[in-house]
Amino acid sequence: MDKVDIGQHISQQFNAELEEVRNRVLGMGGLVENQIANAVTALVERDSELAETVVSGDYKVNALEVAIDEQCSHILARRQPAATDLRLIVAVIKTITDLERIGDQAERIARMAIRLAEAEQPKNQYIELGNLGNHVREILHDALDAFARMDPEAAVAAAREDLRIDNEYNGIMRQVITFMMEDPRSITPMLDIIWAARALERIGDHAKNICEYLIYLVRGKDVRHTSLEQMEKEVQEAHKK
Repeated sequence: MDKVDIGQHISQQFNAELEEVRNRVLGMGGLVENQIANAVTALVERDSELAETVVSGDYKVNALEVAIDEQCSHILARRQPAATDLRLIVAVIKTITDLERIGDQAERIARMAIRLAEAEQPKNQYIELGNLGNHVREILHDALDAFARMDPEAAVAAAREDLRIDNEYNGIMRQVITFMMEDPRSITPMLDIIWAARALERIGDHAKNICEYLIYLVRGKDVRHTSLEQMEKEVQEAHKK
């Protein structure tokens, strides 16, 4: 399996800078994973206090995006990287943007959790959301793991999981719409559940984006706006060369 080696420069300081920025991305990813976990737990367990910690902690995600972006700008200005090094910086800048947006979605889920904490709703609605939340966390974790190992095959496998997330999201939508039709009094809280489910589905999309950036970094192929089959084909063909 081909891997990108970022430790082969004459300047050891440049090596250290690239490794540091990559590690900071992974640290930001870990923070975002924790935000998702807490937001989903707060939603399922109707824990408004935990939800408040997610809302109040979003500034940490935002601050990391700004700090890493500044670090990347300094590297571009001072080192003028080329080839793989340049792709690494581009991939990092794109990845932290998606991580920040995932953080925003986690905050949105937490706000829905606060509003739903006192609402009387069927438990199965929250069970389904909890399952979707767990799968969303898994795809993000797998995407970040692929990024850490510079593994494009693992990125393709993680991206494929977005299909399962989409199917689960559609299932929740059908259930919620049916419930609203049966009991119009439930429409207001059910709309919050819809928005929470939509936020989780969007997190899956952002995690898939991170997989695409990793493939671009390692293989030099822009696989955005392509099918999963085409993405896998590009990775396999590059592996044979």
